Amino acid sequence: MRRQFVLLLAILGIGATAALLPGCKSPPTKAEMDAADYGPQPTNHEQLIRDYLKPKLKDGDSAIIEFRAGPKRLYQQDTLLRPLQYGWGVCVLVNEKNSAGTYAGFHPIVFYINNGKVIAMNGGPDDSVIGDSYARDGCKELGAVF
Repeated sequence: MRRQFVLLLAILGIGATAALLPGCKSPPTKAEMDAADYGPQPTNHEQLIRDYLKPKLKDGDSAIIEFRAGPKRLYQQDTLLRPLQYGWGVCVLVNEKNSAGTYAGFHPIVFYINNGKVIAMNGGPDDSVIGDSYARDGCKELGAVF
């Protein structure tokens, strides 16, 4: 029994360390950001995001999607779970129905678009608490107020 407890603590310690490591990585330099390929600025970002998000939601047809900021050049920080990516960031607030059929409240999601495709998303339906935190930070960086 004690051995299982020690193993559990070790697993939790590894998980906590993995969650905290993203803060240890340094962001790209200005020169790296200036040289990065963000792709052309999307003109159809709202439709791209709706098409990408709809099948990921419980009831995509009834979801309320508010576009708050972007598109603006943005990079996704390199972490253990997410690679460094450059694209056009867009902040949206999404209110979707929960399993009881009622709206659960708005939550932020940041999408990264490069060359006409959504290449990454922070704060989406399958994301973790860390992804939600990245989405809030990304929305703030994009200038969204909520």
